[in-house]
Amino acid sequence: MRIKGGVVTKRRHKKILEKAKGYRQSRSANVRKAKEAILHAGQYSFVHRRKKIGDFRRIWIRRIGIALEQTEMSYSEFMNKLTVANIEVNRKMLAELAVTRPEAFKAITELVK
Repeated sequence: MRIKGGVVTKRRHKKILEKAKGYRQSRSANVRKAKEAILHAGQYSFVHRRKKIGDFRRIWIRRIGIALEQTEMSYSEFMNKLTVANIEVNRKMLAELAVTRPEAFKAITELVK
């Protein structure tokens, strides 16, 4: 007796094609191309999740640097003085203070000087 996997295969293909919905050309219709596209998309999303952390760090550094222009202190000098003064505030919080509460950021720069 021969057992065919039609139902299971159809289900698996349907899952793949649903994930590939919206892809260009045959990648959204052809199961083999869709599977390949999904694998690549997964790799890209994994890499870019890691890359996003660095992107945010660059944004925070830029915001801190812009806020420091008024105090005539460079970013590297400021960060060095923070570590010497033993003040542990991360870049994310410093950038947030620089944008939303400039008076608090200014108080930190005065404390560091």
